[in-house]
Amino acid sequence: MTNPTALPYKRIILKLSGEALAGPHGSGIDTSSAEYIAHKIRAIHEIGIQVAVVIGAGNLWRGATGVSRGMEQSTADHMGMIGTVMNGLALQDALQRVGVSTRVQTAVQMNAVAEPYIRLRAIRHMEKGRVVVITGGTGNPYFTTDTAAALRAMEINADIVIKATKVNGVYSADPKKDSTATRFSTLTYDQVLNNKYQVMDMTAFTLCQEHDMPILVVDFWAEHDLFQAVQGNHSVGTLISKG
Repeated sequence: MTNPTALPYKRIILKLSGEALAGPHGSGIDTSSAEYIAHKIRAIHEIGIQVAVVIGAGNLWRGATGVSRGMEQSTADHMGMIGTVMNGLALQDALQRVGVSTRVQTAVQMNAVAEPYIRLRAIRHMEKGRVVVITGGTGNPYFTTDTAAALRAMEINADIVIKATKVNGVYSADPKKDSTATRFSTLTYDQVLNNKYQVMDMTAFTLCQEHDMPILVVDFWAEHDLFQAVQGNHSVGTLISKG
């Protein structure tokens, strides 16, 4: 086990999209994908990093679809919040099955299936070696799970928000369309804003900037990228900070 005092981050928020659980079908919950995610999280948990996960629900429901058909925004968003709880329970099950003690907390109270989100309780769980899956978004409509991840990171005194993607960091252009696109190992908040790089939604990004919360964009699906990135290896991902 790595000496935790030598790690650059003691406590992280890992932001996962709901699509990460969807598997090859693109929707629903795929148990193989959940197991893959669980092994990834276990690897960084085992080296002494305290992990909280904020997960979306795009694999189950997209509020924009409902709104486009006339649904009230609040209703559509609350449906999405409930979807994140379903994803959180699936991830908890996968983590428990690979030997990682896990708790699900939710901002939308469902006492029969998950704990209410309580900041100090979440911190205590992590201090006791448990992974905490934080669901229910912020508990309010009109806010994305990106914003929930940024907010929870401040509340639990995380060292960094890790945005799990399918791309190895932030590039100067779309690497799938432009062969000359280059990956940035580091960026400042101002560089992201001035160049309009897509990292997180603006509310979430601004919250991180105002509170000096670093963001690490990393390819979650690459075999070792997440594991290397949380140990400070800048050959993978993109670290965004005040510089």
